[in-house]
Amino acid sequence: MINGAEDREGFAAFLLRLRGNGIVTKDLVAAFEATPRRAFIPGQWQSLSWSDRMIPIECGEAIEGADLQAAVLLALDLQPGVRVLEIGTGTGFTAAVMARLAARVVTVERYKTLTELARQRFENIGLTNAFIRHADGGNGLPGEGPFDRIVVWTAFDSLPRPFVDQLSSGGVMIAPIGPGEGVQDVAKLTKVGSRFEREDIGQVRLQPIAKGVAAAI
Repeated sequence: MINGAEDREGFAAFLLRLRGNGIVTKDLVAAFEATPRRAFIPGQWQSLSWSDRMIPIECGEAIEGADLQAAVLLALDLQPGVRVLEIGTGTGFTAAVMARLAARVVTVERYKTLTELARQRFENIGLTNAFIRHADGGNGLPGEGPFDRIVVWTAFDSLPRPFVDQLSSGGVMIAPIGPGEGVQDVAKLTKVGSRFEREDIGQVRLQPIAKGVAAAI
């Protein structure tokens, strides 16, 4: 849902960058275009909505640049009918995009403020298949699986083995793995039997995964 000249220009530049990086899948682009990104960005930063930079959001957190989000969702290989678990809701934007490509998205956020804001945004755009949980997502959601896809927006210091049992056979998990204060590898983990088959697809610098839920906010 692209509104206004500034928004159209930003989205056009985003598309050009995606094409330059080989990310041109019609369904993924359509899902991004149908999701009003400006509505998920705090007001003072809305002019940067479609940029490739991290943007500050509430609770001292940040939303990843649109380019990184697109690359990760492409690697996730979302299909109609799949069930998705997302760890790190943030503004709710990526959950909203994924909900246009998958059957059901469950997204987990440790900050109550972010949880409530994302829930409002889902309601405002009429999403009925994205569900948010205010919870500790460090070990996933063992009681709600299995999921066909899992995506995590914070970094693990080692292979996230507790998630194996929450993936369906042949399921895919995308997660940054590496030191909390350095560069992490974006790992595409495919469940084969009772183990992960790993393929590294890029590098990022994201915050390490935090345990528990935020006490005050």
